[in-house]
Amino acid sequence: MNPGELSIARILFTQWQRARGGRNETAARPFSRRWEDLLTDAGFVSAMDRAAAEQDIRGLAEAGWVVLKSVQYRAQLLDRITLPLTQETRWKEAFGFIQPTDDEKHLIRSHPWQPELAFLHHTPVNLSYEDLGRLDGYLAQGGRDRPIIPIKERSLEIFGDEKRLDVLLDSTVIRDGRLTLKQLRCEVVAEPLAWRRGPASVAWDAPVLVVENCATWHSFVRWNKTSARYRAIVYGRGNAFIDSVGQVPELFLELGGSGPIEYFGDLDPAGLRIPRRAHRRAQDFGLPPVEPAGWCYQSLLTRLPGSEPEDEDLVVNEEDLAWLGDLAEKVRELFTANRRLAQEHIGWEHLRLTVSSVGVL
Repeated sequence: MNPGELSIARILFTQWQRARGGRNETAARPFSRRWEDLLTDAGFVSAMDRAAAEQDIRGLAEAGWVVLKSVQYRAQLLDRITLPLTQETRWKEAFGFIQPTDDEKHLIRSHPWQPELAFLHHTPVNLSYEDLGRLDGYLAQGGRDRPIIPIKERSLEIFGDEKRLDVLLDSTVIRDGRLTLKQLRCEVVAEPLAWRRGPASVAWDAPVLVVENCATWHSFVRWNKTSARYRAIVYGRGNAFIDSVGQVPELFLELGGSGPIEYFGDLDPAGLRIPRRAHRRAQDFGLPPVEPAGWCYQSLLTRLPGSEPEDEDLVVNEEDLAWLGDLAEKVRELFTANRRLAQEHIGWEHLRLTVSSVGVL
């Protein structure tokens, strides 16, 4: 079984690459993700997609690619996926992140690259000479003068694989100061926003709420039908909202005007990274700021002490933490205690008891 051919494995590998930040040294702890979060990030909502993903990940576990942890007392349900330290090299090779041989290094240093790839003469990379040659050939054949198209279409043209460029976004080659997607004349096309309009009684200046995960989004949509607190409830779909925030103007057009944007997600480092980056992109688009849904996070903090995470990186970025405003210090204490809080704590059974006029649980 080759994980490079499996959608769920591609998501896991991409997130592992980003967590490592391009570092080549061995990490202290293995990378791990909650199964439900991984399904959400992959956009697997239907029972059929989720069942297929589970079959694939269990096959990878049998072949030693990953280690699975089940929900306590419910062995048939997956809780967490871990990529063992001993398998990291194997994963990189499966996705074509192979250190060039000595012969290839000589070819890379001496090849007459197109100007966009001239950095290869003096910069170590983790891609093969063959992959680099495909990029060079595209540029040499007039690629820089082509129109901007979706990344998957350009990837298919260059590599014969529509997903290859998505993987290479986390390589040592495609990044600012080296080769960029703009130079390849393509762009990442965001997933469409899923949202539900609030009832007609919602105030015209009420905010839009973005919810990170699928189950919580469903409960908030159900609750908002009677509480009428939000003009719309948007499904952020995990990391996807960082890109899809650019589609919020279309949402405002449907709603008849712009207004505040609030966000509610997990209280863990990844859960804060998403809205802070989305906030920065919203500014680029001239949108209102993406602000924390304060009452939601305050309600979530009543669920202390929370659970202990197993992810490798438990240290939150200070900018991400500052996004929470007045709640930052209390959440810092949560992380210092090596704990996290899943947003699913604020589910339907709690929302139905909410006093909608003041938004307090």
